[in-house]
Formats: sequence, C-alpha cells, structure tokens
Amino acid sequence: MRTEAELEARLAAPSPGLVEDLAALEGDLMVLGAGGKLGPSLVRLARNAMPAGRRVLAVSRFTEPGLARGLADAGAEPVVADLADEDALRALPDAANIVFLVGAKFGTAGNESAAWFTNTYLPGRVAQRFAGSRIAALSTGNVYPFTPAGSGGATETTPVAPVGDYAMSCLGRERILTHFAGRDGTPLSLIRLNYAVELRYGVLVDLARSVHAGEPVDLGTGCVNVVWQGYANEVTLRSLRLADTPPTVLNVTGPEVVSVRWAATALAEAMGREVTFTGTESPTALLSNAARCLRHFGYPELTPAELIEHTARWVTDGGRLLDKPTKFERRDGRF
Repeated sequence: MRTEAELEARLAAPSPGLVEDLAALEGDLMVLGAGGKLGPSLVRLARNAMPAGRRVLAVSRFTEPGLARGLADAGAEPVVADLADEDALRALPDAANIVFLVGAKFGTAGNESAAWFTNTYLPGRVAQRFAGSRIAALSTGNVYPFTPAGSGGATETTPVAPVGDYAMSCLGRERILTHFAGRDGTPLSLIRLNYAVELRYGVLVDLARSVHAGEPVDLGTGCVNVVWQGYANEVTLRSLRLADTPPTVLNVTGPEVVSVRWAATALAEAMGREVTFTGTESPTALLSNAARCLRHFGYPELTPAELIEHTARWVTDGGRLLDKPTKFERRDGRF
C-alpha cells in the first residue's frame, strides 16, 4: 500500500463472508453520509461485494471535488442531497438497506446545538423516512465510561456514561433510532466504533505525525483500541443481516488494547526517528471489548504491528493525509 490507488484497492476488497451476506439480503443499498471519512471506501467495498443488478446509492452533499465522479466510476450511484433539507430527504429513492454514517464530532465544542441536531434529531427524521428498511447506523465507543486499562474494555452490556455533548448526542442518536425502530418494526444494528485507522488518518497517523515532527507524544491517554478501517467497513455492512428489533449492538474495534507508549516507540523505530513523551499514563481509558463482533465476523486482517509498519512508511514517504486529527487524547469530551 504505497499509493492511494493501492490503499483504496485494499479497502475495497470484499471478503467471501461479505459477498455471501450481501447476497442474502434483498433490495438495493443506500449509504447516507457517503462523503465522510469512512463513506467513500465503504461505498466502493459495498459495490464490489453486491450482486450485479442491485444498486448501491451514495448520498452526500459531495463538497469534495471529484468524489462523486470517482464513486460513479466505481459503479455506485451518487445522489447529491443535504439530509437536513426535508424536501431532499423525502425525495430520496427508497432502498431496502440503509447504512447511516452521518455525524458531527469535531467543532462541536462551542456549537453544541448543531451537534445535537445532526447526531440526534436528523437520525430520527431518517428513521421515519426509511421505516421498515434494514438500517445499520454508525455510533461510537464514546458512549461508554472510561475503564481500567487491564479490564478488557466496556462490553455492549456495560452501562453507558457519555462524557460531553458529542458523546451524549451520539447516545441520543441511538435512543432516537431505537424508538422509531420499535415503533415501526425497523430492523436496526448500532455500530459502536472505536478508532478505525487507515494510512491517511487515525490514531496511528496522529502518533506518526508527532514522531515525524519531533513533537512529544502525550501519554495522558495511555492506551487505545484501533481497528483497520477495511474491517470496520465490512462489519458495518455485514451487520445489516444482524439488524433486529430491539436493535443489535456491536462494539467494533480491534481485539488488542494498544499501549500509546509502545505504538509511538514502534513508529519511531520504523521511521528512524527518536520519540519523546510528555505526561504519564492515566489508569483508565476509553476502551471497548469487541468479543461479540469478533465471534460473529472473525479477526481483522491487519494487526496493530502491521498497521504501524504501513503507517510509518506512508508518513515517511510523504503520503497524502486527510488532516483530521482524532483527538483521542482528550478526556473531557470536548471536540
């Protein structure tokens, strides 16, 4: 994965399990929020896995130049629409399977009302528009409390305890979607994702950029979960078969608890750099236990060590970055 074309091809390569699961579903697939960080690669993956003759529709405002054309070239059908526009939402074509990726995180501090609109109100309008369709909706591990580093992380049955408006509004999204799913008999899966990574953004890119720039790595958040984005995309799509009422909830992340100190040191070694640290490791972190997901879908194809190797080479070689820091080190819920 030395070029973006090679990276995109890796992200868009479906497993036999995904091909089988999408073939077992009926009807077309629509991805709402197809222009975000996960959206384009998920759309390409879905198109490569879907049987011929079934549509993959990609809905977004498409503010990034060339993105809609690129997805069309990959065989998807771009639909330019602002979901906040009631007329545009009503005008969307029907689809039996919906992947909902819309959300607001960064810039929510100081603009909390907009975050609640995007993360809580808008999902309710979408749930009403697509009542009865299967829906897989992206959520976040931020709905959980911080857990001890040696605990294995929060499971799907851990009582939620979101910190800050972003996390609270994401829990609101889950609650609103669950309400309409129960009212309308809409099968629903909720994907609590905890730090997807690829070579252009993610926790490992954040650490690699600090190492490359000679900046100290903050150890306040001493450990994290990471997972290859290709796996996160695949599980999100495959979870449509698990959608149910009440909803199926899945923690989606890697099986390992990754030490930030270890990851930064490994990145520095791979990049031929020195690493320095600031702060000390807190005894708790935002961690998720993905045992349920792993039992259903198996383990990610790329390990943290392999992702570190790829990321170090990508950043050292000057590969394009999305410049969207995760802010994983924040512990106050302000993004």
